[in-house]
Amino acid sequence: MAASIRETLAGGAEQWSGEYRFQHCDGTYLQLLERALITRDSKGKPVRFVGCLMDITARKQLHDQLCRSQKMEAFGQLAAGVAHDFNNFLTTILGYSDLVLAETSAKSAIASHVGEIRSAAGRASVLAGQLLAFSRKQALEPHVLEVNSLILNLERSLLRLLGDNITIVCHLHRDKSGAHIKVDPGQLTQILLNLAVNARDAMRTGGRLTLETTLATLKEDDETPSSLEHLPPGEYVVISVTDTGAGMTDEVKAHLFEPFFTTKNDGDGSGLGLATSYGIVRQSGGRIHIDSEVGKGTTVQIFLPKVSAPPPPSYKKLSDRKLPTGTETVLVLEDDISVRHMSVRILRKLGYQVVEAANGDDAQRLFGERTGKIHLLLTDMVMPRMSGRYFADWLRKASPDTKVVFVSGYLEESLHPGERIENGMFFLPKPFDPEQLASTVRQAIDS
Repeated sequence: MAASIRETLAGGAEQWSGEYRFQHCDGTYLQLLERALITRDSKGKPVRFVGCLMDITARKQLHDQLCRSQKMEAFGQLAAGVAHDFNNFLTTILGYSDLVLAETSAKSAIASHVGEIRSAAGRASVLAGQLLAFSRKQALEPHVLEVNSLILNLERSLLRLLGDNITIVCHLHRDKSGAHIKVDPGQLTQILLNLAVNARDAMRTGGRLTLETTLATLKEDDETPSSLEHLPPGEYVVISVTDTGAGMTDEVKAHLFEPFFTTKNDGDGSGLGLATSYGIVRQSGGRIHIDSEVGKGTTVQIFLPKVSAPPPPSYKKLSDRKLPTGTETVLVLEDDISVRHMSVRILRKLGYQVVEAANGDDAQRLFGERTGKIHLLLTDMVMPRMSGRYFADWLRKASPDTKVVFVSGYLEESLHPGERIENGMFFLPKPFDPEQLASTVRQAIDS
């Protein structure tokens, strides 16, 4: 700053301004904006430098928060685009895997190998769903799940996330009937990953992260911490995340759940992780309790209501399923060649007459050349030049009786208002398998 002032005085400027960090008498730092007017004599020599200081700390913080928010928004849009393309790949993998399994002996080695491919694709679809959830392009729905299974699936991700100098220890409940909770798996996973990252940052030189699941019963006359107030009596599943890090002071703990509050360096954290986690847990009927002491580490406990176990799924082998068939004519409009070929192959195998088009212009031309009726349009929503919704509107004017099934890597709730599904239209989310495709097509035609 001094060099900047000297340079300005040596020149001919009559004004100077600069921003810099300034230490307050209480030890904290402020961001200041200094503006000065330079008075010069007849020869241009500076004789007076009159300035004022303005505290712009709050403005800088708001600006930084806006920049982080814009970065998160841009990353969310990127994640949504990646997940959309990824869902196209998964649709192809799932579809062709099921076709191979349907034509292969269930006891053969090939069926076993393809089954593993299909299982991996199913797990990948969960990952794509998490990307869409992060980008707010997918509606989040709670499901009943067993808490130990979630923790065990998360353990491998944590090993890659935390590094070699942090040991992970799991102490899971041993209740034979299981401990079930009703939450959105993606949301709870993000909460636990956020807590793990916070724990890692608190253990700069290494340490131990302990994940624990227990069962707890709260009664009317129990003395509970203030963070658990208004939690109704009943049975709860408790997920604990404990680190051996630096711990927190009482002052820091008092502000933990405030939006944009963070103890990390500038640029290292948005200050939204714990605030978001707090809101998600409360929406799920639970609470978060934090116990921490400087130099002794931190324990975060998530209390969630215990629910009854869901009924066992009625699973049938693919070869035993009888997919609904038909003889009607279906127009398949899809710009992704792999998804289009897979959809056409499945529908033809089920007995349908299929017309395929890669874009809206081709579909209009093919419709004009046909003399027979198009019973159903199966179209992707997002396509270059002409969207699936635009073509569907055009087709329904030319053929009002034609039913429509929209296909998209986004869920219906996240579509643009101009592309929302109307009554009489159906929606098939990607990735989908042959059974989902066959059922949706038949349901739409019979509606």
